[in-house]
Amino acid sequence: MASSSSSSLVAPTSSQLSKYKVFLNFRGVDTRKNFVDHLYTALEQKGIYTYKDDKTLPQGEPIRQASMKAIEESDIAIVVFSKNYADSSWCLDELQYIMECRHTRGLIVIPFFHNVDPKTVRYQKGKYGLAFIMHMLKNKNRAKLWRKALVDASSIYGWETNCIANGHEEQSIEVIVDKISSEMHLETSSRKDELIGIEARMQPLISNIEFELVDVCMIGIWGVGGAGKTTLAVSVYDELSRMFDCCCFVKNIQAESSKKNGLVKLQVNMLSGLLKQNQVHPRSIEEGKYMIMDKLRNKKVLIVLDDVDRLDQLEALAGSENWFGKGSRIIITTRDQHLLVTHRVNVIHDHCLLNEDEANKLLRKYAPRNGRPVQDYELLLRYFVSYANGLPLVVKLIGRFLCDKDINEWRSLLGRLKELPDANILEKMKISFDGFDPVVQRLFLDIARFFRGEHTHEGVRMIMPDDWGESHVRGLRVLIRKGLVSISDGKLFMHPLLQEMAHYITRVEQQTILTNMLEFEEGR
Repeated sequence: MASSSSSSLVAPTSSQLSKYKVFLNFRGVDTRKNFVDHLYTALEQKGIYTYKDDKTLPQGEPIRQASMKAIEESDIAIVVFSKNYADSSWCLDELQYIMECRHTRGLIVIPFFHNVDPKTVRYQKGKYGLAFIMHMLKNKNRAKLWRKALVDASSIYGWETNCIANGHEEQSIEVIVDKISSEMHLETSSRKDELIGIEARMQPLISNIEFELVDVCMIGIWGVGGAGKTTLAVSVYDELSRMFDCCCFVKNIQAESSKKNGLVKLQVNMLSGLLKQNQVHPRSIEEGKYMIMDKLRNKKVLIVLDDVDRLDQLEALAGSENWFGKGSRIIITTRDQHLLVTHRVNVIHDHCLLNEDEANKLLRKYAPRNGRPVQDYELLLRYFVSYANGLPLVVKLIGRFLCDKDINEWRSLLGRLKELPDANILEKMKISFDGFDPVVQRLFLDIARFFRGEHTHEGVRMIMPDDWGESHVRGLRVLIRKGLVSISDGKLFMHPLLQEMAHYITRVEQQTILTNMLEFEEGR
């Protein structure tokens, strides 16, 4: 290995799930058709999604712009220094930006010295020196920036061809890939440890997936909005991705599918993510279904479909088990349990909320800060934990708001929340409600305001006019399968914050009606 300043493989903090794990920076004429091609293939086979310009470049996007964006979206940059590397202004531009990202967002940089001495690179000797004489003549200021990036990058602890596996290229690549793979697994485990309560929820889910079975398995994670379903899916994805031929995490399906040609674009993104190519362009949903089945039926894939809210989304992206190769696993997150049942999902996982101890730990992770003694806040912490009632989203929102506030501001917020819940919290929880038809919305508001805790038969009977009876029965089923209402001992129940959300919606409605009436009177 080349020596000098060390760099540990700790993932950047800028994103929870980067688009690429590795970005390859290299001189094409030296290494594209040998070392880099073989390294890229080995990384991909390990499930490490890697950017290599001729393989991953988005079609129609300017090459330089795409590569700079890919650097921003990567966890690790491997810089392959070769004999003619310094001749390329392209390589040096990328390197300069890679080193900027190392300082601004924690991008991991690993140099590999391919048949070139690290000192030759660091001190610009031989061909490197000649290349920089030419660069200085063309643009002195630009060349100075490149030189600094070159010196900084070549001073990082990295690999040399002749120092690992006795110079054998195939074995060298194996050492590099295994090192990155194992370190990334450690990083994933470290991040998982920081997620309060996630380990306890993840292991039962993984055990339910039954890896000894060769059949395709679809797994559903369902629960109310803000319960942490996506966080759980990310953790499972990170834990399992190395076991599959190819993997893809499809985010925000509810929002993306509502856009023009949204489902077709989701099909394109999923296929591109799995196949690492951008030549997939179905012209319709049906053509996309055929392409998914045709290209994936012999591949063992791991796919996460996040935030699904309609059956047509599942039918377009994972219509049938026979679309995928043996051993494939499709993980679906949703607020709608019935959707999973309708699609005949093999395993349905009811994602439970945080218990009191977990919520307390999560809140302490965010607040108080700035050296304030935690013991001064003990009683208030318990009150806020009780208010959140197990919803991770609410705990995080409260914690982030309170982290830099003093104890008097804590008391003030608690008083306000008791009188009037925070609109930001309730707006984030309101997503499920907004997707209901008017009958279901009205039923939800009525249950929250008048009948929470009532016996089911009495509550439903009192809500329904005779001519709306069947609609309300169906509506109640919708609310139950969405996790917004539950039945226990024959009584209707809902989370206290969901009840407060209903009151908040009602207040907004009343305020809107009053405003419209006043505007109408003023216009008369």
